[in-house]
Amino acid sequence: MNGDRRVGVVGLGLLGSAIAARLTDAGFDVTGYDRSAEAMHRFAGRSGKEAMQAKRVVLAVFDTSDVEDVVHESRARLYIDCTTGDPLRIEALAARLAREGVGYVEAPISGGSETARRGEATMLVGGDTAGCEDLLSAISSRRVHVGRIGMAARAKLATNLVLGLSRAALAEGMAFAESQGIGRAQFMEILTQTPAAAPSALGKGARMVSGDYRPESRIRQHLKDVRRMREVSGVPLPLTQAHEQLLSAAVDAGDGELDNAALIRRWEKA
Repeated sequence: MNGDRRVGVVGLGLLGSAIAARLTDAGFDVTGYDRSAEAMHRFAGRSGKEAMQAKRVVLAVFDTSDVEDVVHESRARLYIDCTTGDPLRIEALAARLAREGVGYVEAPISGGSETARRGEATMLVGGDTAGCEDLLSAISSRRVHVGRIGMAARAKLATNLVLGLSRAALAEGMAFAESQGIGRAQFMEILTQTPAAAPSALGKGARMVSGDYRPESRIRQHLKDVRRMREVSGVPLPLTQAHEQLLSAAVDAGDGELDNAALIRRWEKA
């Protein structure tokens, strides 16, 4: 199916809209669809449910339940799933689709929506990519093939675990520094000169300093991933359990739609 320039993108949130923009810029004939009327209104390109009838459909929805719903309604011959999903359900879905002669590639993306829009986010890939190399290359210049179907989802959860704990540690460290009379901006200046300056956390640190919590990735989405980690894990995850409690408190406080940098507000209200 390489060479077919028509593609549907289902899920026009932060990630899906970034993917659609990448594909459009690469010359693909993109139709987007989202169940949210607001997301459809924001989308600059052509939109409509016909996105689900394209031969190749890129999925960027909330979870695997949403993926299953789209597949039930769609007539695509190949799905490229960029959702951070449930590895066991992904395996079952891909096996069923294979029996029907339909292709499925998992391609969750590690990095915020702005990084994805620049094509610089890392795509973790599972499965046979022969029918969608052109799409994957247009979406991101950084790709790691993890192995069989289901392994990319597992890898994404593992990397998200580290990323999320890094953000939480930064927020707690910043709150501790403030309690010791060190302002947020000064703390970040100090941090960047030390081994503790994880590159993934620096952007969030700048947002914590400025209070800019416009979402690149949302707290409620990360909470979904953290809960999935605990469900599928074969080992105890005590740090992740504490992180889940923080994220749950943030969602309960009304911060679920904010950027993950807003987690620092848990200490502001302590």
